[in-house]
Amino acid sequence: MHTSSTDLLDRIDAAKGAVSAQIELLHREFGRSESRWKSDGTRVTATDLAISEGIFRDLRTRFPSDQYFSEEQADFKEPQAVTARHSWILDPIDGTNNFALGLPYCAIALALIEDGKPVYGVVYDHSRRVLMHGGPGFGMHDGERLAAVTAGTPRRESLVGFHSPFDKSLVPLAEGILSEFKIRALGSATLHLAYVAAGLIDGVIDYNLKIWDLAAAIPLCIAAGGEVRFLNGAQLPIRKFDLAMKRIIYVAGCRAMCDRLQALTAVRSQT
Repeated sequence: MHTSSTDLLDRIDAAKGAVSAQIELLHREFGRSESRWKSDGTRVTATDLAISEGIFRDLRTRFPSDQYFSEEQADFKEPQAVTARHSWILDPIDGTNNFALGLPYCAIALALIEDGKPVYGVVYDHSRRVLMHGGPGFGMHDGERLAAVTAGTPRRESLVGFHSPFDKSLVPLAEGILSEFKIRALGSATLHLAYVAAGLIDGVIDYNLKIWDLAAAIPLCIAAGGEVRFLNGAQLPIRKFDLAMKRIIYVAGCRAMCDRLQALTAVRSQT
């Protein structure tokens, strides 16, 4: 159950403002920002760090008792317990490789968490220059448009967001997906799920993710009438924030799409 409407609405308003304040920086440094490789093999740029600091600085001014978690918080050497009623999970640039190389599919992704569950997400889509935001009870807003997931029976023409498994032992799980649907691989897990919420693609399956890749887009998908199913263990409610967490495998879309994606993955895992 949500806290008072004032508490929640104040945070939603602040979230949209904090993300919007970083849009100019994202575009200005696109394809230009200095980058380096982290120990886990992922890329980080100076702009990731600046956006993370800027958004949390803005939010802490208004909500000093909330907890703040970012992919780029290097000071989190150990898992952090999520204990506050309200917390925030940020991926300052999802799709950092794309951002650094000048490929347009990247996003700022900020999730408002209440009692461990994502209740509102704000995603700035760099490629379309659109602010996507929403959550259960608030609708899914793709810019000025109210959006919904694609309903109905999956077809061979359905578009499914997909990234090749990081763990190559999982490649057999992907074979059924590749043979049954049209595939889109954008290089941004956040945008895959947000695009499902916006009805731009029909479903998504991924094998490579951490919770910050999904947290902001989960409430978008649910608000748009979709489902998010975790296939290798429950991820919600979030009780700890762990930069070294295991990778998430999940599917999302309308119920029929989730059923089909999950069935294809189960069949391949048994053969």
